[in-house]
Amino acid sequence: MADSVPAALRPGPLDIVGDVHGELGALNALLNVLGYRDDGSHPDRRSLVFLGDLCDRGPDSPGVIRYVADLVAAGRAQCLLGNHELNLLRGSAKAANGWFFAEDHDRAGGKFLHSRQASAAEREAIPRFLASLPLALEREDLRVVHAAWHDASLASLQRQLPGRSVVQVYEEHHAAAERWAEGRRVRHEAEQEWQEWGQHLAEESVQVPLLAAMGTMDEQFQMSNPVRVPTSGVERLAKEPFFASGKWRMVDRVPWWHGYGDDVPVLFGHYWRWSSPAGAARYSRGERDLFAGVAHNEWLGPRRNAFCVDFSVGVRYRERAHHPGASFLGRLGAVRWPERELVYDDGERLPLVD
Repeated sequence: MADSVPAALRPGPLDIVGDVHGELGALNALLNVLGYRDDGSHPDRRSLVFLGDLCDRGPDSPGVIRYVADLVAAGRAQCLLGNHELNLLRGSAKAANGWFFAEDHDRAGGKFLHSRQASAAEREAIPRFLASLPLALEREDLRVVHAAWHDASLASLQRQLPGRSVVQVYEEHHAAAERWAEGRRVRHEAEQEWQEWGQHLAEESVQVPLLAAMGTMDEQFQMSNPVRVPTSGVERLAKEPFFASGKWRMVDRVPWWHGYGDDVPVLFGHYWRWSSPAGAARYSRGERDLFAGVAHNEWLGPRRNAFCVDFSVGVRYRERAHHPGASFLGRLGAVRWPERELVYDDGERLPLVD
């Protein structure tokens, strides 16, 4: 982990790659379109920046991480820590990351059977690489972050990270949130809500009401932790509950870029943008579409200088299962800088527009 937060983004022309989610084939195709050789070098001396979420859902998460780690070690790429990598560092078992654990919880439940499991050697090497990744990068003309450029969180990390690991800082703030909740009425109310509704939170057929105390607790644990905000975004208590990714949720993802007023452009991933309405209609997980009415190659924010590079390649495992042989609606994208051009793994190129 770099002591400086944000860390220095390398000079020269860049290709900033969105969330890969274990799709090694898509990554190879994209790098070929971008003109990279197999060893990650480029005839025009360009270099790569990965926005995080290299892993989970796709067929070869260990392969993607190993390839990116080799590029970073060779000085041909930089990579950010995403929320999926953070889960691995913390040893936190989540849906779709069973491939990493000796006892694969996904495979035990009959899920993600297509995902290659990590070897014992990979389970040792991967955390060492992930622990070295920064949470944000910047230079004079560009900023990159996995989920949210949040000045207060980055300033807090600048004070706290030197000499300590990102997991130590995460756990310290998690413990502080636990102390905040201890003895408060909101925790008592949240426990009551859980007793009444907890068994239904994974049941879409049951209309769960807004559990405001649980949502308030979720917001506190998210927003008080300076590691969580850059890796998984700004979240606030929802006006009404919604069912997404297998459970009822009480906090909304906030489009923080609507309030981004700095001069420096910022690129990020994380938010499952779609390049076509068909993809959103078929594969949306129930969350609010934060990009409704915005073209997929359009800048965001009041200054028109924020751009999300995550185009939902992580949905391909579902596409293969339900629409085998069809053209993929989830795509892997990259932004060429300073050209301000969006490039997809299938070869389509579009200028970024206001």
